[in-house]
Order: sequence, then structure tokens, then C-alpha cells
Amino acid sequence: MKMNFLKFGFFAMIFAMTLFVTSCGGSHDHDGEGHEQHEGHDDGTSSSDADATDKTGKEYTSAYICPMHCEGSGSDAEGKCPECGMDYVKNEDHNEDNHDH
Repeated sequence: MKMNFLKFGFFAMIFAMTLFVTSCGGSHDHDGEGHEQHEGHDDGTSSSDADATDKTGKEYTSAYICPMHCEGSGSDAEGKCPECGMDYVKNEDHNEDNHDH
């Protein structure tokens, strides 16, 4: 009987430790009052990472671009992205003569 009690206690202790470790292992920051603090975007990138994206490649400057901005995509004619297969969309920011007006 005493051996069964010790086994039960051992497994209960292991369960409690596992529960404690997994519940406290989150990656969210709290401000001490229980409120989560978020920095950057929901996709895990910080705002400085998003601002540092080089938008001078043809995947951003062509007349027709991939909605996902796949590297090396973009064309002067309609078509499909060679990387992801999505249909190109018209780039509203594109100017054919490279003028700002």
C-alpha cells in the first residue's frame, strides 16, 4: 500500500512540474500588471525589419508584380509569378517614364 502511495506521489510531482514548465514557457512579455507588451508586427518581425526591406528590385518596381513580392518576380506584361504561381497584378505605383508626376 505504501509503495502505491509513493508511485502516485512521484507521478503527481512529475505532472505538476511538467505543467509548471510548459505554462511558464511562453514568449510573451508582460509589463508586471498582467498586460502583454507587443513590439513590431504580428508576424514576428519588428518594425525596423519591415522598414529595412529593399523595395528597389523589380518585384516592387515592374508594371506587373506578384502580390507576394517574390524575389526575382515582376514583369512589364501580365503573367504568373515564376516562384509562387500567383497571377501578377498591376502595380499602381509604377510609372513608365520614371517621373514622379
